[in-house]
Amino acid sequence: MKKLLAVATAGFIVAAIGAGAAWAQVPPLSVYGRLPNVEQIEISPDGTKLAIAVTDGESRMLLIREAAEGGKLLSAMNFATTKLRGVQWAGMDHVLVTTSSTAEVHGLSGPKREYLMAFDYNLVTKKQRLLMANEEEAMNVVLEAPDVRFIDGVPYAFVEGVHFLDNRGVNTLYKINLATGATRRLDSGVNEDTDDWLVSPDGQPLAQSRYDQKKGDWTLKIKGERGWITAEQVISKMGSHGVAGIGRDGHSALAWMDDEDDEDKTVLNEYALDGSHVVIPDSARFDGLIHAPDGSSLVGAFSLVGDDRRYIFFDAKLQTSWNAVTKAFPGEQVTLVSWSNDKRQLVVQVDSPTQGPAYALVNLNTKSASFLSEVYKDLTPEGVSKVEPIKYKAADGLEITGYLTLPNGKAPKNLPLVVLPHGGPKARDTLEFDWWSQALASRGYAVLRPNFRGSDGFGWPFVKAGFGEWGKAMQTDLSDGVRYLAKQGTIDPKRVCIVGASYGGYAALAGATLDRGVYRCAASIAGPADLKRFLVDKNRLYESNDNSTQRFWLRYMGADGLKDPDLAAISPVQQAGKAEIPVLLIHGKDDTVVPYVQSTLMADALKKAGKPVELITLPSEDHWLSRGATRLQMLTAVVGFLEKNNPPN
Repeated sequence: MKKLLAVATAGFIVAAIGAGAAWAQVPPLSVYGRLPNVEQIEISPDGTKLAIAVTDGESRMLLIREAAEGGKLLSAMNFATTKLRGVQWAGMDHVLVTTSSTAEVHGLSGPKREYLMAFDYNLVTKKQRLLMANEEEAMNVVLEAPDVRFIDGVPYAFVEGVHFLDNRGVNTLYKINLATGATRRLDSGVNEDTDDWLVSPDGQPLAQSRYDQKKGDWTLKIKGERGWITAEQVISKMGSHGVAGIGRDGHSALAWMDDEDDEDKTVLNEYALDGSHVVIPDSARFDGLIHAPDGSSLVGAFSLVGDDRRYIFFDAKLQTSWNAVTKAFPGEQVTLVSWSNDKRQLVVQVDSPTQGPAYALVNLNTKSASFLSEVYKDLTPEGVSKVEPIKYKAADGLEITGYLTLPNGKAPKNLPLVVLPHGGPKARDTLEFDWWSQALASRGYAVLRPNFRGSDGFGWPFVKAGFGEWGKAMQTDLSDGVRYLAKQGTIDPKRVCIVGASYGGYAALAGATLDRGVYRCAASIAGPADLKRFLVDKNRLYESNDNSTQRFWLRYMGADGLKDPDLAAISPVQQAGKAEIPVLLIHGKDDTVVPYVQSTLMADALKKAGKPVELITLPSEDHWLSRGATRLQMLTAVVGFLEKNNPPN
């Protein structure tokens, strides 16, 4: 079915095997657990070239090749084990690459942080240059991926950097000429509370977001003809609204705000240069925004309607074109990845329920489509398990949705189950391919991924239903799903384990200590265990005694502050003596989101209580399992733990 293009260099292969070459046996865990074969594909502005971030499962490389079928390789950059976070074109001769690393910087207070760095690769000279290198009173890091703008035909990168004022790092906008490398700091409107910038299509500062952490005040500044004006100022205790991009006309600024008429809705405001604003119609239904390929204007949005990802384009011709794209892949989830400036050539990710995800190139001019590469090398139809959307009622009647992955070759009756709650917790699971649940299903387990209360994407009331419910209703939403599946006869209630990462890791530990009697074993990957210590460490990271991050977590946890005794009541460390099942802890040593100490504290508490526990340390690994070797190490350890304590057969 899939005729995929192949590119190979220095041992890196971007290829896929045709359907006729499928294996008869189940793929090894490395097919799921190592880094994807392809992590990103960006098409050039004129649609003639592709920038492809590929891996061999561990090391990363960026390939530049012609977009035409069978196109030749033009250039290659080896990033080895460097964490490649983003790739973008800056005209036809420059590719910008964003990487990250975990570091503790000499002279800066606080713990280790994850720092972003941006590089310009010149396709003509074949040279790579670090942006923000050797700037006075500044770090050589960026705070987010650069914005590309053209001024008099010359490509510029606008980056948010860290400039020091009175020994304090301030988010400052820099303008970098990619042709010469000349870098200029833009002082216009800089403020120590600045946390986001927006640059107009002609390369001028357009909007600035400011957030006072201690007061919880958010301000949106717009730069009009007479200078900076305040377009919006509100109390926002849970964090900054930031800037969501350029508006529909190419001159306005976007920001997500609470609906003035309905506090349970969030809408997209579009601010004009005079500070006035309108609400984008139907924006309360948007789950994401689509900007023109060059970032110059808002052209549409996408929404998850049930389990379908739907794209809404404001221009009727664009909508017709997109509808034609999706019709070319019936029964598959299609996601827009990148497109040429004329919007006629698109890279899309196509998620097949029987073959997994792959990238394809669509040419609307020739009305043709060709596959570029599978995402997971050597993944065959035998290794892709069926995923079913499910709905069930929680104990209090709230409807919970989720996804049940069923192992191939087994009748959906009395199956062993793994509950796999997502992180966040303000996130959600979708119907699209999930490497972790697919790996577990390939070993014979049914896998439940519930969108418990507090999850995003189901309206603000559903999010609010999770406030104060850590270890309580958010937890029983998971075990209510177990009881539902047991009542249906799908799973064996005596053969259930819980596994999760980040908040999902907390939920796994809470399943062992708070919601007992449901699970046979629990595995936590980078899960918070001592909630008071977790919040204290967040304060150290953000260097504040009262910040929006802490307020966000306290609202979900249902505590009034660090001294609230309710924190101990829902902290697995303090409840370790109640654990009745084996616990596996896995944690990256370089985790800057949930510090590694959280798992060591839990391990110590369980050992002191005489409970069975194993702690596996992932060296040089971050919160996101960015390294192939340690990601596979995690998956292998979890499967071994499950097979020992909850055999699938």
